[in-house]
Amino acid sequence: MTDAADHVHRPVMLEEVLELLLNDENGFYVDATFGRGGHSRALLEHLGPEARLVGIDRDPDARTAQQALAGSDHRFRGYSDRFDCLEQVVGEEQRPLAGILMDLGLSSPQLEDPGRGFSFMRDGPLDMRMDPEQGPTAAEWLARASAEDIADVLYQYGEERKSRRIARAIGRRRTERPLETTGELADLVEKVLGKSEPGKHAATRTFQAIRIYLNGELDALDAALGQAVDQLAPGGRLVVISFHSLEDRRVKRLIRDESGRAPRGRGGMPLGAERPVRLRSLGRPRHACQAEIANNPRARSAVLRAAEKVAA
Repeated sequence: MTDAADHVHRPVMLEEVLELLLNDENGFYVDATFGRGGHSRALLEHLGPEARLVGIDRDPDARTAQQALAGSDHRFRGYSDRFDCLEQVVGEEQRPLAGILMDLGLSSPQLEDPGRGFSFMRDGPLDMRMDPEQGPTAAEWLARASAEDIADVLYQYGEERKSRRIARAIGRRRTERPLETTGELADLVEKVLGKSEPGKHAATRTFQAIRIYLNGELDALDAALGQAVDQLAPGGRLVVISFHSLEDRRVKRLIRDESGRAPRGRGGMPLGAERPVRLRSLGRPRHACQAEIANNPRARSAVLRAAEKVAA
């Protein structure tokens, strides 16, 4: 997502996105994770007068940025939904799809707003919803979920090895009083796990897991990736920036499988039938350069993968 709310800082891996995504200056593109529009504005600067760009985001704060961009550039249209609505968006545009960008995870404005409850660095209400008008808050879920369910979420979506210890601690805590703020949850996890390695808070995996679960992020990603392959025109590009291994593994697997390569077992034997070739990889995964990481530390975990749709 975008690096900053004020549009001054560049979006993550912008040069790489422009290089790999754009192959038709007057084509139809989708920015499936609009955020505050950093990538979309840069794409429009490099697209021709007949191009079309649709930006998708379910965050209500993103809608304001979408409306402003649509008002200043007729080539852009905003769409308020989860990014697994690609099929509907492409159907409404009725144009061949030249490229899809997915910049996964949270935007800096979301992290920096204490009221959204995404970050343990700023104390605020324990919310974590991408769309604050839909679904339970993190506080509501933690107040009623069983310790077993909490542990499963922390392990499955945060890869937290001590998930059961954290879940038991949450269960003990809520018998006294409910968890209501990000600071309370972060302090509880740190007491259970102790100090983490430098540069990484002990509660990182817990916050990630709860956010992913509440917002159905991995289900939406799986659906959106499948739709992307179906909807891209031959020669169309898919570019995905991931920020943790759960996302990146899905993208890597999709490109591998749609490139016709079945996963291999011991001895190099295929574990399944070879699949039809629908994508070709556009090279090895890319990472942010040191200069970008110095200006934007969040970019250090970014992994960019790209592929091109193959003609049937």
